[in-house]
Amino acid sequence: MIYSETQRLAWAITGSGHYLRESLAVLATLENVDIFLSKAASEIIKQYGFQAQLDATSHKVYQDKTASSVPVELFYEGKYHTLVIAPATSNTIAKMAYGFSDSLVTNLYAQAGKTRVPSIVFACDTAPELESEAPRDNMVKVYPRKIDLENIAKLKSFEMTSVVEDMDSLSSCIQQHLQLLKNTD
Repeated sequence: MIYSETQRLAWAITGSGHYLRESLAVLATLENVDIFLSKAASEIIKQYGFQAQLDATSHKVYQDKTASSVPVELFYEGKYHTLVIAPATSNTIAKMAYGFSDSLVTNLYAQAGKTRVPSIVFACDTAPELESEAPRDNMVKVYPRKIDLENIAKLKSFEMTSVVEDMDSLSSCIQQHLQLLKNTD
């Protein structure tokens, strides 16, 4: 892939509250980002009270409102150097692991792969037991199913895809990728 200084980072958000607050905080530290919201992400951001945090980033936001996922054509125009999907629900992980591209986020992932744009995926369900933030600052125990963990393992084997399992790894992977891009100038 040839990098251009005019390229941007594409960041997709799915309908998970798990580390949504933290993902938005990382997103707020970055420049030249376009945000893509799944239908569920649009709902959950409001439900969790994070709309102001999203708006404060001042990044362009695309919402999943079209059947054909029109914004994915931007990958064919070379607009993006990287796709980040954070947080990624088990539903989105399963669809990506089996090649489905029937929503904005899964379509972005498919088109990123087809145009050789690297993807960084922060999977929510990465351990047999997790604590996750629920609306109104409540914490809940979550027990991902065996199939959820298997789908993450499957996705880890995909080319041009880095699957990260915690916020430190997400931040580090993004920063390493951005540094690599700077060094290719």
